Amino acid sequence: MFQRQLSLRLAVCSALLTLATTAAAQVAPAPVAPTTATATAVQPALPAQLQDFDAYMADTLKTFKVPGIAVAIVKDGKVVLARGYGVRELGKPGKVDADTLFAIASNTKAFTAAALQMLADQGKLDMDGRVIDYLPGFRMSDPYVTHEMRVRDLLAHRSGLSLGAGDLLYWPPTSYTTADVVKRLADVPIKNSFRGHYAYDNILFAVATEVIEKVSGQRYADYIRQHIFQPVGMDESLIDMTYLKPGMDAATGHAPYDFKDIKPVPPMAWLNDPGAGGIYASVNDLAKWMNVQLAGGKLPDGKQLFSEKSHREMWSMLTPIPIGKPSVPELAPLVPQFSGYGEGWFLSDYQGRKLAWHTGGWPGFVSRLTLVPGSDLGVVVLTNQESGAAFNAVTYRVLDAYLNPAHKTDWVAAYDKAVKKGEARADDSWAKHEAARDKNAKPSLPLSGYAGTYRDPWYGDILVSREGGKLRMRFSKTKQLVGTMTPWQHDTFIVRWDDRSLNADAFVNFALDDDGHVREMRIRPVSPLTDFSFDFQDLRPVPVKAADKQD
Repeated sequence: MFQRQLSLRLAVCSALLTLATTAAAQVAPAPVAPTTATATAVQPALPAQLQDFDAYMADTLKTFKVPGIAVAIVKDGKVVLARGYGVRELGKPGKVDADTLFAIASNTKAFTAAALQMLADQGKLDMDGRVIDYLPGFRMSDPYVTHEMRVRDLLAHRSGLSLGAGDLLYWPPTSYTTADVVKRLADVPIKNSFRGHYAYDNILFAVATEVIEKVSGQRYADYIRQHIFQPVGMDESLIDMTYLKPGMDAATGHAPYDFKDIKPVPPMAWLNDPGAGGIYASVNDLAKWMNVQLAGGKLPDGKQLFSEKSHREMWSMLTPIPIGKPSVPELAPLVPQFSGYGEGWFLSDYQGRKLAWHTGGWPGFVSRLTLVPGSDLGVVVLTNQESGAAFNAVTYRVLDAYLNPAHKTDWVAAYDKAVKKGEARADDSWAKHEAARDKNAKPSLPLSGYAGTYRDPWYGDILVSREGGKLRMRFSKTKQLVGTMTPWQHDTFIVRWDDRSLNADAFVNFALDDDGHVREMRIRPVSPLTDFSFDFQDLRPVPVKAADKQD
């Protein structure tokens, strides 16, 4: 989440070059003039490469079909730019400005890491302490991993879980609580060696959320608000969308329905894993956060939000990330010399400088926050459309302006080429499925033979029913995962979800036993562009006998 065109959907984040290849372009809004928030003391001096930044942003909005973007740049402790471009919602006049709230998704993870380190600074926990010492009921599916999992491991994507494992417990929104999610982790399969390699996850940040609440004695939302937002001065920021009120300066998310037409999507509250990605913030507030980070945790009044030791640990590599090849030659300059993950931060380099950065993906929103500690430079890009290409094109124009002023690369054109290549690859994938399909093959059973309740060890129940001569699938805890199943070939169907903004249609394969009854069901996404958080492939649903069914 990996990636479909939205770059990271929950949280989903991925490594730099993966993002470069998968952001999709959709229907463009008309370019809108930038707006500057008067509440922020914006410095007038911009480097030469940014003198035409407004025109560059107009090109970004048009090329990647993004309704609105907000950008803030900090340098040497000052805000040098904080502006909005475009509109908060297609078809409406409200403009994006530097105070507009966006879902920042997995950029929340840095706040969770900071909260844990602050508690460690106070002696209330040990980052190298066992998770079971703070949460005795914590369980992974492997006893050794359960025993050896440390608090620091929760933040580092090296647990042995597969990419996006367990995300269906909260994405799309489910009725499970955070406690339910953590409890069900015991049945999420571990597919890799513990601390063996990188695989992005969100579910262990639910565990981190519970650790914060247990140790601090406060709700996660209250702790973050009181101990981070207030000292930093992030007065506009909200823990999740449930705190949004009518009339607020807030962007509406937009998604490509059926990978095509851009339309607004309803706001989503992620209440059962808030530590992984729930915060709404403006670029004005995030400029303050960037300056605190670049100052090693020091607040404007000179006090430390977190210690310099904690800051070094958050920006120290815990998990190396393999470096891939660029999808198009134009992106070759972005290939880093090193890549890895610390505590809630990606770590890599560009133009000989270390970067600490993260991305975020949410229904209708994607974002990127990038810090260059050696140059006291930071840039954050918030968007209300699912285009990672847009935030990358903006980020690298800003970085070049300060780190590589002699070269002015058209990153919009480079990423547009990568987007089109990714879309072509997805088209080829579908064409191969079509070519391999036996169009004359019929299901082995009447449709009623596939109907029933299927239970997965970690997700729970998935219902297949016959309605009006068709099969319908419902994930029992996920209101949005409801769709119609149509025969594909043999005992394989395609489920097409009613909510076309999900872009997550899937193959559903039924395996039969010796007597011709369904033995098990397997599900996997149809398109390679589908977000990794739809981890259908990790499900192992089997039919539930009537006597075993639960409410």
